[in-house]
Amino acid sequence: MSLGNVFNVVGLILAFFGLSMLIPWSVALGYGDGGAIPLFISFVLTLGTGLSLFYGTRLDSDLTSREGYAIVTFGWALAGFFGSLPYLLSGTVDGFAPAYFESLSGLTTTGATVFSDIEILPHGILFWRAFTHWIGGMGIIVLAVAVLPYLGVGGMQLFRAEVPGPTPERLRPRITQTAKLLWLVYLGMTVLQTALYLLGGMDLFESVTHTFSTLATGGFSTRNASMAAFESPYIHYVTIVFMYLAGLNYALHFRAVTGRLDYFKDTEWRFFTGVVVGAGVLLALINLGMGGYGWTGSGVERALRDGFFQSASITTTTGFVSADFEAWVPAAQMVLFALMFVGGMAGSTGGGVKAVRVLLLLKQSALEIRKHLHPRAVFLTRVGRQVVKEDVMANIVGFILLYLLLTLAGAVAMALLGMDVLTAIGASAATVGNIGPGLGDVGATDNYGWMSGPALGILSFLMLVGRLEIYTVLLLFLPETWRRRRPRSVRP
Repeated sequence: MSLGNVFNVVGLILAFFGLSMLIPWSVALGYGDGGAIPLFISFVLTLGTGLSLFYGTRLDSDLTSREGYAIVTFGWALAGFFGSLPYLLSGTVDGFAPAYFESLSGLTTTGATVFSDIEILPHGILFWRAFTHWIGGMGIIVLAVAVLPYLGVGGMQLFRAEVPGPTPERLRPRITQTAKLLWLVYLGMTVLQTALYLLGGMDLFESVTHTFSTLATGGFSTRNASMAAFESPYIHYVTIVFMYLAGLNYALHFRAVTGRLDYFKDTEWRFFTGVVVGAGVLLALINLGMGGYGWTGSGVERALRDGFFQSASITTTTGFVSADFEAWVPAAQMVLFALMFVGGMAGSTGGGVKAVRVLLLLKQSALEIRKHLHPRAVFLTRVGRQVVKEDVMANIVGFILLYLLLTLAGAVAMALLGMDVLTAIGASAATVGNIGPGLGDVGATDNYGWMSGPALGILSFLMLVGRLEIYTVLLLFLPETWRRRRPRSVRP
């Protein structure tokens, strides 16, 4: 591995990240209620550091896959560091650990916050929080690949390491073209959702910031009560639809824009949609049956709306709330906890395990049961008409095992730091899955600001590992990842 290659590209990504700070800086200038100076200083420091790394190193060869993993991990970690500067310089947080946690929570689209009173924050800082969601949703690295042809040669290594899902899909032969197309779809959906929010009575600022959080499946809001602060059913239904759309594979959206409606043909889409709809109906029935909502017309409508809202929010790992689900009966809360381990479709902005992995694990488990009845039969795991290779299935099983072990390790660490069992499990699952709200003391109406520095540091690491699909980060802990490959001897 060439560290020169790694830090050369990381420097370029940081420079681009620094330039992006000019957008929230201009918003802060327009409102004039604070945040402009901290954002400008952050822009100068980030851009300066990025350019120093870029010009202080050189890219002397094509990027290898190992260098791609290192670039993505260091790129995200350093972006989280420099993204914390606006919080520190503005004085909205009083320490590095909570500032880094808030920054990385935004970039990884986790949506967990350390702020107990969001509504007192300056508009520039509120916009910065939402903007980190939006730029992290499609991916800092994917955005860099899209706009910087310089990365075209090694772009696939970065794309594979950064894009969530088992296998990133290429829409065009050149990876830069694929990244640009994905971002064009992302931009188009951003404009559409913002317009629909404006039609529903939201002001421009809240329309844009909540759109950023929705499409990135992030969950940062400008209101303390999240989306529950908006009593409009129209606003809730628009949010439900776009949370669901953000949880779908963006390749399907691109094909739809070009006239190919492949949604219904996609096996993962059918499974994911079935989970969201089925869980929404189940939540509504549980809440209605347990007396949480009245059996009136308005009560049934509200139960269905909250059921579908929380089903879409937790499954896609957005983390918005339309109701305090901590007040729901335990059966409903267990449904939400189970949804934390599903996630969006591969190729979406959602986190979690990903629907396709869950689907394949269920299919493989069913085949293992049938093998006990027919030991001599040959069974193949399929997704639609496509046979899943054994090495792919092994990768998926290994990923899910690591995901569960990481969640368990995080829960144990939180318990060792003094948290109760429910909060420890909820916080770990919510950060590994990039969901945001968990259970216990980090539930729908709570925040993470009461936690100690070590706890926030551990959860920040879990957010990063979860966002980068575990393997990307954990590979860097293997000694052989850092060894230089010896040149092959040439026989005469």
